[in-house]
Amino acid sequence: MSKDIKVKKGLNIRLKGGASKTLSKASRSKTYVISPSEFHLITPKMIVKEGAKVQAGDVIFYSKTNEAIKFVSPVSGKLATIERGAKRVITELIIEADQQDNYRDNGIVSVSSMNSDEIKNHLLATGCWAFVKQRPYDIIANPDVKPKAIFISALTTAPLAADYDFTLSGKEKELQAAVTAFSKLTDGNVNVSVGKNSKSIFEGLNDITVHNMSGVHPAGNVGTLINKVDPVNKGEVVWTITPQDLVIIGELFLTGKFNAERVIALSGSSVKNPKYYATKIGAEVSTFIYDSGLNEENVRVINGHVLTGNKISPKGHLGYYSNTVTVIPEGDDYELFGWAKPVFDKKSITRSLTFSWLTPNKEYTLDTNTNGEHRAFVLTGNYEQVFPLDIFPMNILKACMVKDLDNMEQLGMYEVAPEDFALTEFVCVSKQPHQKIIRDGLDLMYKEIG
Repeated sequence: MSKDIKVKKGLNIRLKGGASKTLSKASRSKTYVISPSEFHLITPKMIVKEGAKVQAGDVIFYSKTNEAIKFVSPVSGKLATIERGAKRVITELIIEADQQDNYRDNGIVSVSSMNSDEIKNHLLATGCWAFVKQRPYDIIANPDVKPKAIFISALTTAPLAADYDFTLSGKEKELQAAVTAFSKLTDGNVNVSVGKNSKSIFEGLNDITVHNMSGVHPAGNVGTLINKVDPVNKGEVVWTITPQDLVIIGELFLTGKFNAERVIALSGSSVKNPKYYATKIGAEVSTFIYDSGLNEENVRVINGHVLTGNKISPKGHLGYYSNTVTVIPEGDDYELFGWAKPVFDKKSITRSLTFSWLTPNKEYTLDTNTNGEHRAFVLTGNYEQVFPLDIFPMNILKACMVKDLDNMEQLGMYEVAPEDFALTEFVCVSKQPHQKIIRDGLDLMYKEIG
């Protein structure tokens, strides 16, 4: 039986350039890239040498601290280059792809007849464990710790992000196989949030508990679902997985193949024809960006959506977890006395010289200009207006900045992730990097407390 949850605190940011519900196949990328830095706190230990041939699904490295956690190639080809940075840290693995993928055969398995240990070992051996994250710390889950519950958000509320109802169309069998498997890995529920009255594909699945979410962003964040359903306390662990990763895992069970396909929403006001593309993890974004065309040359390409994504080159590669690529104007121009005149073309929660509150459904063309400089924290009360979690955002940010571990624990640090603070960062008049502050705080807790 589904449960209703309404999120009242938050902010919808409506931007021009939403992807139309049209799916095209991106041209095959010549190279695919895996960046170990995306797997936070993982130190890679290489198995495959530079120049070696690999199949799609072949293990190429594992975690130095836990050899059971393996990472595999998304395509078949040759491991052409192992890029290294300072202190010989591996920054990128560049794979030159074959014209057509050859897949490693992991064998077809029956999830219904497998026990929890067999499922876990299969996920670890096939490289699918990289898709399973945990809270606390928002890192790849520790397979030796059983979660009290598992959370999946199938609701999109972030600006210009991919619509799961569209990208998951026709994937019922894969999703069912995956959620059945994960239901055996916890004594609690597999909790899934969907949009109220959305007719989500998850509504017809078994072995899950559906929660109907409504309200403003961040209603679609998995952190909001966790906070409203079963918050994480000290000593507890929950796991999170994204829906498109569930499809990859389900297909692995059903076919024995690691098919790293992604349906990407190419969106943003700088894209002439924003729509969806079928591609693969680590592909060159130029294989679909230029197919849709750009409205201008001076643009910012973002791996992800505008609130949490990372800047990449137009010739860069898709992230391991990304299902959205956003292209918006680069904000490198400045308005003379812009702070002192009425503003009609920007989104703001304040009513001081801004008028976006008069047209709540208006779509905006925003660039990357922060419209201000970094300065000391100012107490405005804005954070609380857009932060729906039962946590004091200003207090926890300050506790992270001064490295007060006791306060961080007491204030609820165990259940948060950087993305939960994306909106507070957006509305911050002090231009503080909230997501980085939280990430550094989580890393400190993991180092000191574990």
